[in-house]
Amino acid sequence: MQRSLVIGSRGSKLALWQAETFQNQLQITDPSLTVQIDIIKTTGDVKADPLSVIGGKGVFTKELEEALLDHRIDIAVHSLKDLPTILPDTLTIAAICERADPRDALVLQSQALVSSIQQLHERAIVGTSSQRRLAQLRARRPDIIFKELRGNVDTRIRKLDEGQYDALILASAGLERLGLEHRISLHIPVEDMLPAVGQGAIAIETRVDDELVVSAVKKLDHHETRVACLAERELLRSLGGGCQFPIAAHAIVKNDRLQLEALVAKPDGSHLIRDQINGSIERPEEVGKALAAKLLAAGAGSLLSEFLK
Repeated sequence: MQRSLVIGSRGSKLALWQAETFQNQLQITDPSLTVQIDIIKTTGDVKADPLSVIGGKGVFTKELEEALLDHRIDIAVHSLKDLPTILPDTLTIAAICERADPRDALVLQSQALVSSIQQLHERAIVGTSSQRRLAQLRARRPDIIFKELRGNVDTRIRKLDEGQYDALILASAGLERLGLEHRISLHIPVEDMLPAVGQGAIAIETRVDDELVVSAVKKLDHHETRVACLAERELLRSLGGGCQFPIAAHAIVKNDRLQLEALVAKPDGSHLIRDQINGSIERPEEVGKALAAKLLAAGAGSLLSEFLK
């Protein structure tokens, strides 16, 4: 029996790449499905204000979730790092697709290759809207000048090439998915800059009670990516933070063990609390909670309180 499904996606090039890639994979795994894409504008797409002004939680996902709840779409495709850690009770992340490169990337005007962020010239103007990136870069290069950066990837790179910035920090995965890997001057090592929770992973959200869709989507779930991302998201949830907070985390599965590293920072980079933990891949949420507790015991709560002032 043929069934038609509707995928909801934002309209940016990157969002559509993600939705179309998932659409193709879903139809290959289940040829009985006919799948189309419906473009939905989110608050983050419509408003040009800094994310700190319009609010960080759900600005790129809320309207997609509303469309799911209203049965206007059957599947929502998100960048996992944009998706709040607390979902409506009737929705679920039915699949987390295999993660791409989670690292941040340094993009320079000249497209020159560099081996370290230390090679940026003194008082370079760097574009980023991420408190997480800002804090970690400031900790290593307090001389750097930061300038707010919004817009899709093409817009950001255009502004760089026009001379409005000396460098940008963007997600490696997004650049690679758009065929812009040649613009990457440096894949910033996670030792120098821990990525955002869920960075590089694509989340597929469905209604809990839509058994046919959940069953079809689960076939594209990547177990190691899910385990790592569940730990990262539980850490973020346990810290009480969101994607706009100066919180970073990176988990990997190594030798059948889960390794999670995370940090909480002051936005000015003057104080970073960083730690790591190893645990069972069978209980990723417990690993996330345990590391969050270690960070809070080391004073992370007071740093986050300062951020909210």
